[in-house]
Parts: sequence; structure tokens; C-alpha cells
Amino acid sequence: MHSKKQTPVKYYVGIDVGSASVRAALVDEYGTVVAHADQPVQIWEPQPDHYEQSSADIWAACCSVTKKVVCGVDASRIRGVGFDATCSLVVVDKHFQPLAVNCEGQNYRNVIMWMDHRAVSQVERINATQHRVLSYVGGVMSVEMQPPKLLWIKENLQELCWEKAGYFFDLPDFLSWKATGVTARSLCTVVCKWTYTSDGGWDDSFWKVIGLEDLVKDKYEKIGNHVLSPGESVGKGLTPEAAKDLGLPEGIAVAASLIDAHAGGLGVIGADVKGHNLPCENQPITSRVAMICGTSSCHMGVSEKPIFVPGVWGPYFSAMVPGLWLNEGGQSATGKLIDHVVRGHVAFPELQSKAAASAHSIYTYLNSHLDLIKKSLPVGFLTVDLHVWPDFHGNRSPLTDLTLKGMVVGLTLSRGLDELALIYLATIQAIALGTRHILETMQAAGHHINTLFLCGGLSKNPLFVQMHADITGKPVVLSKEVESVLVGAAILGACASGDFTSIQVCSS
Repeated sequence: MHSKKQTPVKYYVGIDVGSASVRAALVDEYGTVVAHADQPVQIWEPQPDHYEQSSADIWAACCSVTKKVVCGVDASRIRGVGFDATCSLVVVDKHFQPLAVNCEGQNYRNVIMWMDHRAVSQVERINATQHRVLSYVGGVMSVEMQPPKLLWIKENLQELCWEKAGYFFDLPDFLSWKATGVTARSLCTVVCKWTYTSDGGWDDSFWKVIGLEDLVKDKYEKIGNHVLSPGESVGKGLTPEAAKDLGLPEGIAVAASLIDAHAGGLGVIGADVKGHNLPCENQPITSRVAMICGTSSCHMGVSEKPIFVPGVWGPYFSAMVPGLWLNEGGQSATGKLIDHVVRGHVAFPELQSKAAASAHSIYTYLNSHLDLIKKSLPVGFLTVDLHVWPDFHGNRSPLTDLTLKGMVVGLTLSRGLDELALIYLATIQAIALGTRHILETMQAAGHHINTLFLCGGLSKNPLFVQMHADITGKPVVLSKEVESVLVGAAILGACASGDFTSIQVCSS
């Protein structure tokens, strides 16, 4: 976000809805985060593989963190707002009131989270059709996408939800609707998670063959028949009600949104790397992969022409960087997997107390403990006899097998902190090997990748970063501005404001 210096400085608000928290940042016109805040949001897990949230809870958190970051700032200098969010499914009735996505009829729980795997049989039936739209999702649709979730609702909550539903939103689009009152959808969400194509739009035959012909009958009003490019201005900007909720001026520009991983990719993939002797210097942006690593991980690679990669989502045209095709690999559980392994170990209470006593996070403490026990060899060799297969929540890419389970080989009778540190290390290495598998599959299909750009929560863990560099054999670049996802969201707001002519100009 570069521009000639002007006074007074202009600001943009980026709002990022992750799996477990909402964050906001105030970003200036030079791309610097000048204030940020975060707040947790609730997750319900009523039964295994069912994950639900509340759109009201999420919006309340958006309002709370935004008010914090703009507090004390001259409102006339805030020019635009951009949202990004997880690709979760939000259901509301014809009056935009929340509808239950659960058998208990709890209407406030109206969001099926991206990581929800309830629609296994539905996605198997969708994939069995071998419909042509599936070629744009790596040949096999994921249970984490929206069509199987919609089919599950129709088959399991016909009277409770399906017949009453007025609109089905991807969460990023719900947020832009909440801010503007306009039901337009982002090209990013509908292309990546709903089977819309940038050249042909919706394919009637797909929805009919999978049993969701009702959506075609209403001319796709329920899932979106007005599609905008990410960063395009939505409606007339903030409504009076949303402006009051967020603590921002009425009418300021609101951008068509992005999925959170795509906002992270946008925030880092165009970074200026001159003078660092990296292989991607003076090379096109297509030589880079942005890896957004948090609860799950996404691997975003762009190309000038469509590349069909088996087991990797896409190619999607203009879904992240306008004018370029996007392929998106991913791992369904990374940060969540590390947390699961560490917190479930018998030595976790000991780790917790020792980390607290040293005033460090549990992961900083584990990293330093590994350094203590590594002796003369590099830390990676500590796990020569301990191996993890990381697909505890199935494999998203490139095996596309949601039935896969996790595995640990090489366990001993040890129960102490040393063993916890080793299984933590082996889990990180397994995730890095999964990344290598994805990159190799993308390269075999025609991508030319020489540099990895990391952002997201796990990119703040130096062991995670180092293992990815060691195991992929590629240099890893971290942005000077660590909150890359928030910067990506703010870039959308800057673009919508008209202060910058395009997303490329904002992000370079």
C-alpha cells in the first residue's frame, strides 16, 4: 500500500474473522498496522465433526474490536473497511434472522463452520456425479465446501431450516451484507466454495443433479445472483445502523470481501523482496506460494494460465489476485492438530506450570526445551525414531481423502516433558512434510515455485518456520508486518475507497 506522502494520513480498517477469534486493525496508507485488537468467539461442538457458531456473536465481536482500534482517531481520516473470514456457512430466514443449523433448534447457532465434516455422505454422492464443475476443485469436492452442507441441511433439517431459509451466505459475504444491507457476494467466495465460475456463473445442471434444484428455481437469490470482485465497493457503504455498531462514520466504503486465507495471501504474495538475494527476486509472482497457517493451513499459488492440479482446489480465475488463476492446497488441521497433540499429553500440566513460571508461552517453552536436549545434532534429528501421520481430520490436499486418520509411530513408555517436546516436534515435521507433498504435486502439474511466503499464527513460531524451510528445501519469507491477513483485509477497504486504483497497486 504505497502512495506519495500526504497529510493528513489516511487509514483503513481490516477485520479478520478467524476460527476462534475476531481481529481488527487500523492500517495506514503505507501498509503499517497502527492499532489492532482481538476477541474470542464461541464454537459449539454438539457432536463429533459438527462445529457451529453464532453470526450474532461474530458480528458483536467485529463491532467490539473495531471500536477499540479506531478509538481516538479522527473519523474523517478513515476511508474504507474490508472484511475477511473463514469460509463458514451462515443461514438466515427471509427477514435475515438466524436459523438453526442443528437438530436442537437453537437458532442463534446458525453457522456451520468450515471445518465441520457432517456432510460426508452428501459429498460422496456429489463426487460420484463426476460433474464438470468438479474439475475446478481438483477433481473432488471437499466436505468443507458449501454444496454438501446445503444438501445436508435439506436432507436433515427440511422443516426446521431448509424451508424457512431466505439466504445462505459464506461468512465473508454475511459480514459485507451486515455492514451495507446489500446481499452481493464476493467472486472469491462463490468461485472457491460454491462452484460459481467467473466466465459462466452458476451451472444449473450441477445443482439439479445433486438434488438442490430449488436454488435454481429462485434464480439463485438464496445463494447470490449479484457477484462483485474482491475490493469492489459494496452498495452505498456503511449503513447508519452498522456505522453505529462499529463506531465508524456512516457511508464510508465497504469492500467486497475475501476468505481469510485469500486475504493472507493477498497481504504477503506481492511483497517487495529486493536486496535479500532470494530466488523469487526479479521473477514473476507466479514463482511464489503464500502459505497461511493457523487452525488449518492453505497454500496459495497463482498462474497466468489455468493449471489443473489433482487434489488441489482450483484453478480459480481472479479469486485472489485479479487477472491471475489461483490454485489452493491445504491441510485441514495444523494449529488445531499441534494444540490437540500437546494439550492431550500426560505431561501437559507440567509444561503449563513451567511455561507460566518462566513467563513464556507453552510453545516458546517447548522450543527452548528442544534446544536443551538436542545435544550436538540439529534439532530435527531428535525425532529419528518418532513419526506422525498428521491427517487426524482427514487429508484435504493432495490425497483428498477425508476418511484418513492420524497415526504416531515410535512411542515409548516415557511420560515426561522430553517426550512431549519430541511428539510436538514430530507433529510440526509431519505438517511440513504435508506441505512438501502439496508443493511437489503443484510443481508436477506445471507450477514453478521457488519461494514460500508464510503468514498467520503459526508463522510466529520459529520452529514451525525452520522445519518448513528444512523439509521443503525452499527459502521461507516472513513479512515485516506480521499481521498480513489484517493488512490483506485493509487492502480491500483501501481499494473500495477509491484512494488506490486496484488491488495490485495497494498490495505491491
